[in-house]
Amino acid sequence: MIKESEINKDNLKERIVEYQPQLKSFIRKRVENKESAEDILQDVFYQLTKTVNTAMNPIEHLTAWLYRVAKNTIINHGIKKREEEMPVYPNDEKESELLKDFSEDLFNDESSSSPETEYLRSLVWTELEAALAELPPEQREIFELTELDGIPIKEIAQTLGVPINTLLSRKHYAVLHLRKRLKELYDDVLYS
Repeated sequence: MIKESEINKDNLKERIVEYQPQLKSFIRKRVENKESAEDILQDVFYQLTKTVNTAMNPIEHLTAWLYRVAKNTIINHGIKKREEEMPVYPNDEKESELLKDFSEDLFNDESSSSPETEYLRSLVWTELEAALAELPPEQREIFELTELDGIPIKEIAQTLGVPINTLLSRKHYAVLHLRKRLKELYDDVLYS
């Protein structure tokens, strides 16, 4: 076994072979499937190779470095997976049409309303208001001004004296929060 501090381009392959079984086991215990574990392991060794080949400062404690990179890669993989699972737009034409009809019923005051539509409208607005109340004031304000009041972002930026990119960023975070917060209601309405 090579000393912990001795890793270089020449013995890199040996170190990868040496650490692969332990690291694979560590990762496998922390992810949902074998394929994800393989991907993460490959990422860790890719980062090791890249670091050894390009870093001016050598890795002093290889074991600690490998497990820290593996842990961070597992965390990043979990975050990316959750983001991919959250639907941004309807998945197919049928769902898109259903969502369009639902939106028209919900937000169109002129549509004939049934007791079910009124109940649904009330439920959605109650949930939306609760979710909006959880937002920081700046995020809530920009969301309400653009989406509920229909004011153009350029006009809001001029009125408030805040850069457009700052407002867009605030709105982006508001939308992410609302999407996450209202996902269960969305699923219940569309799929129940």
